[in-house]
Amino acid sequence: MFSGAVLKDREMLRRIGNLAGPAVLEQALQTAVQYADTAMVGQIGAAASAAVGLTMSCTWLVNGPLFAMGIGVLACIAQALGAGDATRARKAGAQGVFLVLFLGILMGVLTVALAPFIPYWLGAEAALAKDAGDYFAITCLPMVFRAGNIVFASALRGAGDSRRPMLINLAMNVCNVLLNYLLINPAHLLDVGFVALPLWGAGMGVRGAAVATALSHVLGGTLMARAYWRHPTLSPRQCGVRVDRALMRRIISIGLPVTGERVAACLGQVVFTGLVSRLGTLALAAHSIALTAEQAFYIPGYGMQAAASTLAGNALGEGNEKKLRDTSLTITFIAAALMALMGAALFSFPEALMGIFTGDREVMALGASVLRIVAVSEPLFAVAIIMEGVCNGIGDTRASFMISAGTMWGVRIAGTLMCVCVFHGGLQAVWCCMVADNTCRCCLLLLRFVRGRWKRRLNILAQQR
Repeated sequence: MFSGAVLKDREMLRRIGNLAGPAVLEQALQTAVQYADTAMVGQIGAAASAAVGLTMSCTWLVNGPLFAMGIGVLACIAQALGAGDATRARKAGAQGVFLVLFLGILMGVLTVALAPFIPYWLGAEAALAKDAGDYFAITCLPMVFRAGNIVFASALRGAGDSRRPMLINLAMNVCNVLLNYLLINPAHLLDVGFVALPLWGAGMGVRGAAVATALSHVLGGTLMARAYWRHPTLSPRQCGVRVDRALMRRIISIGLPVTGERVAACLGQVVFTGLVSRLGTLALAAHSIALTAEQAFYIPGYGMQAAASTLAGNALGEGNEKKLRDTSLTITFIAAALMALMGAALFSFPEALMGIFTGDREVMALGASVLRIVAVSEPLFAVAIIMEGVCNGIGDTRASFMISAGTMWGVRIAGTLMCVCVFHGGLQAVWCCMVADNTCRCCLLLLRFVRGRWKRRLNILAQQR
């Protein structure tokens, strides 16, 4: 089914590199900025970190439908371009404009209106709830721009352009870090060698971090919309922006299962964290820091996922069964190999990685032990990530949703509940449940691909032609 000869196909490898390279770099930069962002807020104090972190799961939940509809737009554009139908690709991109406006306005109004109440629903004390609510409301104000950044970036990637989204997100992240530095801190002196330079600062604390995030979303959304509007293939300047009911239904039918998957995953994470909290403060601290530390080791997989979606969609549009199979398996092999190397590094140096985020020796030791557990499963997680990307590209999102939700709740949550509440296991047992979830998801997604369920979509497209 897959031979070494495929890896010698230079044209295929070049195209994978052109699409995946910028996306991997973008993931790396975003992770680095997230680390810096966390550190800057952490300097204010524990209360500030708690205020920002409290609504993080809600932020993921809000972003879910935006990313989901972006995947629907990406799949339709990639399939249309694979079939050589540039007009259909432009129309698919134009549907993204309506989705950005509709979702951006609707979700912006809802999130800002609910922001004062969400921290209390999450169990926050009154002193913390005010800062957390303000932070969430401010970051959600420019929701239209956030939607534009996500959906238009997906449209560009569907057209094979991952370089521009990478550069725009780089500019957005640099803007966020600089504004954080200026808005969080008060005016102070910056020592440069033997010279102390006076530096302006707003001293806004948590609200300064929120304003910095909001303004970076405005910049990113504006630049991404401009890049989409000027794109030679996608720009709707020639055909205009009109609702195409058939395409809109197709995008929504692809995006809705992805929305369900994101919601199920976010709710699962909330329940998962709640179960971990029963193990005590030490376990919860080690768990939270280890999860943050591990994010850097997902970079190759998630960076290459968009490339897998685009190339699978192109091959489906062409009706080329061999190309779809070979391209998907090649990306899977490369991602698994890269994440195997990352996993080896994680297994070898977990204490040093934990030491970046904490000086507590007990937290460091416990976190290092669970990082070694998850390091073994990194290649399998890579396979699951890429197979999910392939499902997204060919529009088989319902199967991906069923598998991901099933393993999250049936393996991770149910297993953790048994380990914590019945067998009274520790954090290592909980992370074994997380590894089991990733392993089962990998096996089920790969089995679905190997069995060739995606060939039905090739037959449907062939009949439509």
